[in-house]
Amino acid sequence: MLISVQALRALAAWIVVFHHFMQVFFGFEADNWVEYLFSTRGQVGVDIFFVISGFVIYVSSRGKRLTMPQFLLHRVVRIVPAYWLYTAITALVIYFASDVMPEYGLGLKQLLLSLFFIPTENPAGYGYYPILPVGWTLNFEMLFYVVFAASLVLKREWRLWAVVLAIVVINTLFAHQPFISNFYTDPIIFQFLLGLGIGAVYSRYGIPGGRWWPIALALASTATILCYNDPAGATRFFAWGLPSALLVIAFIGLESRIGDNRIFKVMGDWSYSTYLLHVIVLWSGNYVLTEQFGLSPYLALAICLPVIAICSWLSYEFVEKAFSRQLKRHLPTLRPRTVTA
Repeated sequence: MLISVQALRALAAWIVVFHHFMQVFFGFEADNWVEYLFSTRGQVGVDIFFVISGFVIYVSSRGKRLTMPQFLLHRVVRIVPAYWLYTAITALVIYFASDVMPEYGLGLKQLLLSLFFIPTENPAGYGYYPILPVGWTLNFEMLFYVVFAASLVLKREWRLWAVVLAIVVINTLFAHQPFISNFYTDPIIFQFLLGLGIGAVYSRYGIPGGRWWPIALALASTATILCYNDPAGATRFFAWGLPSALLVIAFIGLESRIGDNRIFKVMGDWSYSTYLLHVIVLWSGNYVLTEQFGLSPYLALAICLPVIAICSWLSYEFVEKAFSRQLKRHLPTLRPRTVTA
C-alpha cells in the first residue's frame, strides 16, 4: 500500500471523526466557521474512502490469480471481525444504557440484517442505517466486493468494464426492484468506479511524482469540495466524488516525498478501526464527560481524541491483525499465486 494513500485514508477518517463530534456534542449547530465546515463538509471523508477503496482493490488484486471465493474470503476476513465487534458493543450500549446513545435504536431483525450487510431502516427511524450507523458505508463496500469478485471469472481485459456495467445496472435498474434495496440507487456507489479507474491508470502507466502539481491539485480539489454544502445525489458525485478522486491522484503524486513517513502509515493502518469505533467513544464521552461531569465539549474532545487513537491502535493490533492472521492460518487456499509478467 502506498504511504501517500494511507495518509489520505487517515485524513479522511479523522475528518469524519470531527464531523460526528459536531453531531454528538452540538447537533450540527455551529458557532464559528470551523464548526460549520466540519458540520456541512465532514461527510466528504466517506467519498474519499470510497475512491480509495476502488483504487486499493484494483491495485492489490492486479497480478494475482484470485478466484471469486478467495477474493471474497480475503475481504470478509479484513472487514467483518472489527465490524461485528463494534456493532455488538453498540447494541449492548443501546440495550443496557440507552441514554448514552439516545439517537440510536435497536431491534433483533435490524441487528441480524446489519451483521450481514443488508440495508434496512434503522429502528430509530432515520433512514437506511445499520445498528452501528457508520456501517452504512460497508453495505456499499460489500456490494462492490461481490461485483468485483464476480468479475474475476472473466478474462482480465474484460473485468474493469464488467464491474462498471454491473454497478451502473444495479444502480439504475435493479435497485428499483423489490429484490434489491433502493438503498443502492444512491450515485455515491459510482465513486468506487473512480478509484478503479485511477488504479487501472496507475497500474499501467504510473502517476508521476512531483512537488508543486500535486499540491496545486490537492488545493483546487479541496476548494471545490468546500464550495458545496452537503450535496446529494448526482450533485455529490460531481461536487465531492470527482474532487476526492483528484485528491487521491494528488496524494499519489506526493508518494516520493511522504512515502517514508511511518506516522502516516500507522494512522492509515488504524483508519478502519478509527472509523468504526469513534462514534462509540464520542457518545460515551459526551454522556460521561459533558453530561455527568459538566466538562465543556472541547475539553471532552481533547480527552476523546487520544482515546480514539489508542483504541484504534489496539483494535488494529488485537482485532484486525490478530483475527485475520488466525483465520488465514486456517485457510491456506487464500494465499494467491502471483502471476509472472
